[in-house]
Amino acid sequence: MELSVTLLSAGLLLVLLGLLIRKSQRQLRLPPGPSGLPVLGNLLQLDRKAPFKTLLKLSESYGPVVTVHMGYKRAVVLVGYDAVKEALVDQADDFTGRGPLPFLIRITNGYGLAISNGERWRQLRRFTLTTLRDFGMGRKGMEEWIQEESKHLIARINSTKATPFDPTYFMGCTVSNVICCLVFGQRFNYDDHHFVYLLQTISGILKFISSPRGLLYNVFPRLMELLPGQQHKLFARIEELREFIVKKIQEHQDTLDPLSPRDYIDCFLTRLIQEKNIPTTEFHYDNLVSTVLNLYLAGTETSSSTIRYGLNVLIKYPQIQEKMQQEIDTVVGQERSPFMEDRKSLPFTDAVLHEIQRFMDIVPFIPRYALQDISFRGYTIPKDTLIFPLLHSVLKEEQRWATPWSFNPEHFLDQNGNFKKNPSFLPFSAGKRSCAGESLARMEIFLFMVSLLQHFTFSCPGGPDGIDLSPEYSSFANLPRSYKIIATPRQ
Repeated sequence: MELSVTLLSAGLLLVLLGLLIRKSQRQLRLPPGPSGLPVLGNLLQLDRKAPFKTLLKLSESYGPVVTVHMGYKRAVVLVGYDAVKEALVDQADDFTGRGPLPFLIRITNGYGLAISNGERWRQLRRFTLTTLRDFGMGRKGMEEWIQEESKHLIARINSTKATPFDPTYFMGCTVSNVICCLVFGQRFNYDDHHFVYLLQTISGILKFISSPRGLLYNVFPRLMELLPGQQHKLFARIEELREFIVKKIQEHQDTLDPLSPRDYIDCFLTRLIQEKNIPTTEFHYDNLVSTVLNLYLAGTETSSSTIRYGLNVLIKYPQIQEKMQQEIDTVVGQERSPFMEDRKSLPFTDAVLHEIQRFMDIVPFIPRYALQDISFRGYTIPKDTLIFPLLHSVLKEEQRWATPWSFNPEHFLDQNGNFKKNPSFLPFSAGKRSCAGESLARMEIFLFMVSLLQHFTFSCPGGPDGIDLSPEYSSFANLPRSYKIIATPRQ
């Protein structure tokens, strides 16, 4: 009898809480959305391996602006190009907030560019964009660094002598060395075991936050800190990564010449000295360590994963690979290094590389955050609400792509075979909080992929049918499956 009364009371309490939530939503003029459970919200409704797919499905019932609850956290999802553009571009000032992701707060101690807001974000982003441009990001100086790194990559692949190998290691080293030149002023040898160990840590970070366990950590961080699991080993390795960065900063401090900065760290240290007596400055040691960590993480794994995915695509579709090689041979040849200037003369190659990024959809959504109440499309998005601009829905929107669920370079070609832009191509997000390294990533993908196709034809032991282009990990990021591939030198 007592058990029945207890269960009845609990049931009534759940119903009451549900009614209170629905009443609160109506009073706030929140966007519509599904009912959720207390504490858990809509978590049980989400595809745990690809939550963005559930969010896209919900928009079919509730429209392009949907309210969901990730545990006890309220979130508003923006679906489709029109809603995403209206928020991130047309109302850019309202949507610059970054969500306080517990995992990123844990590894950065709350400092750095990636999760900052307000004045900290403005100071750090302005400085970072200016400094990276000064050191050649998106310009000829950086082009030469990438061309030089391409030679190291090609030499390493040649050493495989057309036998199967996993490209993850080579691609990680290559792309990481580019950001290392910008941030640390040096590259690392592919045989440097500590360097490789740190790259494995970076890869582990993205895999973790793209797993169901990573999703749970961001929803219930205190609980996940108490439970056993791989997160504890990962945090220990991240601490080693931070120690590496601290050591590099100390080396820069010991040899700093403010009149002749060598890299990003030198420039930050110089600014730190200049503003040490300004109370409101954001140029201090904690922000330096965490911002360097942000750049190192973001500048390594996403571009290397995109290039690996690109190789999977070319193996899957050998006729596309052959057509790209023919175009590259005609315009660039096989002897000289490619330049960004060549891109306008390589429309098919450019179209394929854009389609690789569209189809891969590497970051389906990056959380934003309401720093104050936001009026949007007749709704109110209350302060402290998570906001998910669903880039996945933009890159796969059926009204804007002829065959959104198929790999099709024709999406970026006009009827005459010339390259054409599509405003819905937003793999780097949009607006004031778009990816700070977009121009660098575009340059890396183009120069590395063209260089590789100049020198090799790619295949795999299982043939094209052995390649699955669906992601191995899918949540925060869509990460490609790993295959042993064969790089046959071209004659």
